[in-house]
Amino acid sequence: MTKAAIVGLGTMGPGIAQTLLRAGMQVTAFDLSEDQRKKAGAGLTLANTVLTNLGTPDRSNGATVTIANSLQECVAGATLVIETVPEKFEIKAQAFKEIDALVDKTCIIASNTSGIPITKLQVNVSAPERVVGMHWSNPPHVIPMIEVIAGEKTSKATCDWMVETIKGLGLLPVVVQKDVLGFVENRVLYALLRECVDLVDQGVIDAEGLDTCVSWGIGYKLSVIGPMALLDVAGLDIYQAVGSYLNKELCNRDTLSPFVTERTAAGKLGIKTGGGVFSYTPEKIAALQQQRAKRLVAVRKALEI
Repeated sequence: MTKAAIVGLGTMGPGIAQTLLRAGMQVTAFDLSEDQRKKAGAGLTLANTVLTNLGTPDRSNGATVTIANSLQECVAGATLVIETVPEKFEIKAQAFKEIDALVDKTCIIASNTSGIPITKLQVNVSAPERVVGMHWSNPPHVIPMIEVIAGEKTSKATCDWMVETIKGLGLLPVVVQKDVLGFVENRVLYALLRECVDLVDQGVIDAEGLDTCVSWGIGYKLSVIGPMALLDVAGLDIYQAVGSYLNKELCNRDTLSPFVTERTAAGKLGIKTGGGVFSYTPEKIAALQQQRAKRLVAVRKALEI
C-alpha cells in the first residue's frame, strides 16, 4: 500500500488527502499551523461528502486521514510526499530541504506548486530525480485533471510512476512537456484573468456581467470542446481573420492592474476576508460553497457521459 504524506493543510491539502485516502492509500497530513491542523477535519469531511456525491469508489476500508503533530511523524515511512505549502519559493524550498532530510531516498517528493518551476525546487533535495510536479486544480477532490511536470533532473521512471499513480486514482494525468513558469493550466487561466480584469477596469462591463458572459459563453463551450478543437469548429480562417485585428487590442499588461493591487493593499482578498471583488457574509460563503460544490459535481457527472 502506498503511504502518502501531505505537507500543508491550507486550501488544497484536505481535498488531496481525502482523495488519496478513498483511493486506498494510507494518508498522513501535517501543517505547521496548529489552527490549520484543527480546521483540517472540516475540510476532510466536506471533501468526503463531495466525493460520495460524485460516486467515487471508497477503498479506504474505514480508515481516516491521520493528522500528525510534526513533520517527522507525517513523512515517516512515506513512499509519496506531496508538498502543498504556501506559494512562495523560500517556503517551499525550506519544506523540501526538511522533507528530504526525513524520508528514504526512494521516496517520491511531489510539489503541488501552481507554477514555480520544478527545476528550481529540486535543487533543494539530495535525490532530485525523485522530485516531480503534481499540480492539482482547485477544488482537488472535484477537478479530475492533474498536471505532471518533470524538472531537469526528474527521471523518466518518476514521471511514469506519477502518471500511472494518477490513473490509478481514476483521475486524468496531463504531462507538461516543458518546465515553464506557471505550467499550462495557470498560463491559460492568468491570460484569461488579465483580460477579464482589464475589461472590468475599463468599464466595458461590470464584474457580475463579466462572470455571466464567461461562464455561460466560452466557459460552457470549453467544458465540452477544448480550445484547440474549438479552432477547428470555428475554422482557422475565422480565427486568422478576427485575430489579425483583435489581438492588437487585447490587454498585454505585464504588471498587475490597480483593480487588484488596491484591493489587496486594503486587505480585501476575497472570500477569506469577507470581501474582494464581491462582498461576503459568513452565511453567503457557506451557501456559495454548497451551491458550487453541487454544481461542480453535476457538471463533472454530465461531462463523463
